[in-house]
Amino acid sequence: MYLFGDPEVWLPLAFAALLGVSILIYVVLDGFDLGVGVLFPFAEAEEKDRMIASIGPFWDANETWLVLAIGILLVAFPSAHGTILTALYLPVAIMLIGLILRGVSFEFRVKAPAPYKKSWDNAFYIGSMMTSLSQGYMLGLYIMGLQITPFTLLFACVTAVFLTVAYSFIGATWLILKTDGELQKKAVAWSKGGIWGVVLGLGAVSLASPWVSPRIFEKWFSMPEFFLLLPLPLMSAALIALLWIALRRLPTQDDSFAWFPFAATIVLFVLGFFGMAYSFYPFIVPEQITIYEAASAPESLFIILIGTCFVLPMILGYTALAYTVFRGKATTLSYE
Repeated sequence: MYLFGDPEVWLPLAFAALLGVSILIYVVLDGFDLGVGVLFPFAEAEEKDRMIASIGPFWDANETWLVLAIGILLVAFPSAHGTILTALYLPVAIMLIGLILRGVSFEFRVKAPAPYKKSWDNAFYIGSMMTSLSQGYMLGLYIMGLQITPFTLLFACVTAVFLTVAYSFIGATWLILKTDGELQKKAVAWSKGGIWGVVLGLGAVSLASPWVSPRIFEKWFSMPEFFLLLPLPLMSAALIALLWIALRRLPTQDDSFAWFPFAATIVLFVLGFFGMAYSFYPFIVPEQITIYEAASAPESLFIILIGTCFVLPMILGYTALAYTVFRGKATTLSYE
């Protein structure tokens, strides 16, 4: 237990890293299938079947990462779990209703009688919107330190819209990768519109975090940290420029660069995540509770870590297997 130094230091840090990685993987993986649902109203009936087929093998497993993140928060940082979920009770409830609605409509849209298919398509879209907007609202309120004021509520509503647009963008880039023909052309057009929401969302979060907290401002704008961190925004700006150039040239005849927008968007999300992680460390509840104050007893964390060493590779393994087996273009949806 003392192999890596003081367990009261490295164990909370290890679990904070696991929590952060779980949230990041969830945002990327469930983000694109939520984004596909958000784009539903802009597609024709036949195209919706293809869109569902593109996420069918993955959407349920993607949500495993959300369960893992909440589980880690509960067992490793119980006091933070109570504080965060108490402050976010309503949006969490809305998110869960949206996830349930998505799951039910996903199955029923192909099994219900034909006259009801459109209703279940609408339910899938509504569930996707509820989930995306509630997650964006929670992100905004978290950045504001979970404080309830007219300004923080307004900012949370703004981030709700921007995160939903960001999900629609990564969903559109996923469709560029997984489809072809007219639907792929539509996905390129959707991506061109959605990229501005991503830019505005990243900008809003980047500007708000230092403004809310003098500590975060000091971490980013003191010397030499400013120059050491400068590659993060510069790389983000370069990626956005490359994305815009790529979208203007897609689709190509040989479909050779269909993978690039989705891959670049993942990197963009990762850069944004590392920026936020650096800003808020060591706090798990912004400006209130650090990871060390919220952590369970080292003995408990060590036992949980042993279990995690068995469970996490299994989750990573079946996730990788699913994306390997179902690689390539999505085919016509069939439940026969």
